[in-house]
Amino acid sequence: MTRLVRAETDPDTILDAIAESIATSLGFATVVVNTYRPAWNDFQVTTVYGADDAKRALLGDTLPWEAWEPLLDERFSLGGAYMIPHGTFDWDDDIGRRYIPDWEPSASPDAWHPDDELFVPMRHTDGHLLGILSVGEPRSGTRPSAHDVAGLVAVADHAALALQSAQEAAAAAFHRAALRQLLQVSSRLTETLSAGAILQSVCEGISEALGFDKVCIDLPDPVTGVFTTRAATGWTLEDMRQNTPLTLWELAPLLDPPFERQGCYLLSLEEATARLPEALRMRRSEMNGRGPHAWDRHWLTVPMHDRDGEVIGLIWADDPRSRLLPSTELLQALRVFANQATAALDSASRFDEMRFLAEHDPLTRLYNRRAFNHRLRVEASRSRRYGTPFALVVLDVDGFKGINDLHGHLAGDAALTRVADLLGHLLRAADAAFRIGGDEFALILPELDQEAADTAVRRIAAHLEQACAAEGHPVTASFGVAVFGGRAHDPEALLQAADAAMYAAKRSGERVRVAA
Repeated sequence: MTRLVRAETDPDTILDAIAESIATSLGFATVVVNTYRPAWNDFQVTTVYGADDAKRALLGDTLPWEAWEPLLDERFSLGGAYMIPHGTFDWDDDIGRRYIPDWEPSASPDAWHPDDELFVPMRHTDGHLLGILSVGEPRSGTRPSAHDVAGLVAVADHAALALQSAQEAAAAAFHRAALRQLLQVSSRLTETLSAGAILQSVCEGISEALGFDKVCIDLPDPVTGVFTTRAATGWTLEDMRQNTPLTLWELAPLLDPPFERQGCYLLSLEEATARLPEALRMRRSEMNGRGPHAWDRHWLTVPMHDRDGEVIGLIWADDPRSRLLPSTELLQALRVFANQATAALDSASRFDEMRFLAEHDPLTRLYNRRAFNHRLRVEASRSRRYGTPFALVVLDVDGFKGINDLHGHLAGDAALTRVADLLGHLLRAADAAFRIGGDEFALILPELDQEAADTAVRRIAAHLEQACAAEGHPVTASFGVAVFGGRAHDPEALLQAADAAMYAAKRSGERVRVAA
């Protein structure tokens, strides 16, 4: 058995060898191994050495821990084993299947009766049960002596070490595979700078490597603060939308220190629901077990923190395929996944901001001069090809220098930002707004001729003036409008015409001037 453990990590193979070894070396015709299943808090018959009738009767049978307790009562204790002689236990109350060989015992007072039972616990080195050996039909025909039982217990102890070693080897192999998966996900995260792709890779990595059927990542809405699902595996996004939307303030009770384990937060269903709104709608776990070690509708979340320690996202993991509560090692791996996701999101965010600023003004968030020049050339080319007009509008904030001089540059920046926001709300989807200078903006309005452009710009000017006045910060602007075609037959000429019209409007106080 020792040699086998060194060479073999499959628990079933080891259990078969244990049963055969006990049968051949200690002289029992039937040896049964009942393996403890922590996910169900029961014992399952996984190995039977003996007659085919015994295998047919017992293999696969399960018995809960509560049913085993009276069998392991102290009154049956015998030198580390439990001997239940015929007639001392009412087997009608037992829900498990039994195998009783069809033969008559001898008349000897020490004779083994077919209804006798002998159980030997197999314990982990920390004391908890790994399984229970059941032996019967001793070839001697007699009940085992104290010496025989001592030998059986010694072998059972060695068998327990073999089983423990196999289980630990399997757990180590699982964690090595999880580490490899983590490294693969980490490499994939560096290959993409798309936030959506990063989040989806993390969900799939956690599911594949750590054995959770369902994983999702929620991020807060920047305006409302409500967490919404941005990536998921096992759940659809539509599934998650049926959950009650919650803010971080409402979810914060789940992140209390008493529930923290390795940077993750694990709560029972009762603990979670007691800390959340009463009318909460949330999908429940399906891969549940039974007993003190089992997953039973638990809540497992891992917060993602930014550089300042603020929560910027939540990873939820559910339905473990093992149906067990996560181990310390698994939670550590889950925390590493969360850290990797946070770092990748931070890099993606910085990249997105750099890409955004390549074409946008950092203050107003409108398109910048570089983007304006490109879009103007594109619209001119399209207009020539399809014969459709478009209007260019240049506007300048009136008295902007006075705002800076009187109220300071922060007030000037606020005025520019407000003008930019209003322009964004007043334009059509096809239109585009740009900041092309200090207090100078441009609008490109596709498919508008001179008359339509004049009407649209006067409406924009009126709304801008009214909105700013209503807020107590009166701001006006002068608008110059030019339509592509005729004299303005190329982008440079169009810009010059719109710019000249804008200065003419400013000098005359007309607010809007359309180039002839």
